[in-house]
Amino acid sequence: MTMADDVLSRIEEQVKNNRVMVFMKGTPNFPQCGFSAHTVEILRAHNAEFESFDVLSDPAVREGVKQYSNWPTIPQVYIDGQFVGGCDIVHELHERGELDALLSPAAEE
Repeated sequence: MTMADDVLSRIEEQVKNNRVMVFMKGTPNFPQCGFSAHTVEILRAHNAEFESFDVLSDPAVREGVKQYSNWPTIPQVYIDGQFVGGCDIVHELHERGELDALLSPAAEE
């Protein structure tokens, strides 16, 4: 297993083991970029329980998550193992009232 494979499997484990997973710059209490801060703000407005990973703490994950999702920017939000998008997409889903449906536990069934 190469280092890249190892990083991708660590990312996949996080995505699969957490219903809502956010790869972000910083932490929910101390975001290190405005996009990460806004994403956390939206999730908290929906009372969503989520796990996060600070990509600034691990450059391999920072690059690996972009490869994993085929998406170039951070933050990245995953719900039920599926890539939802970054800040702009989460914001749009929130504005259109579609985020609650994705976050509600009934979406798991």
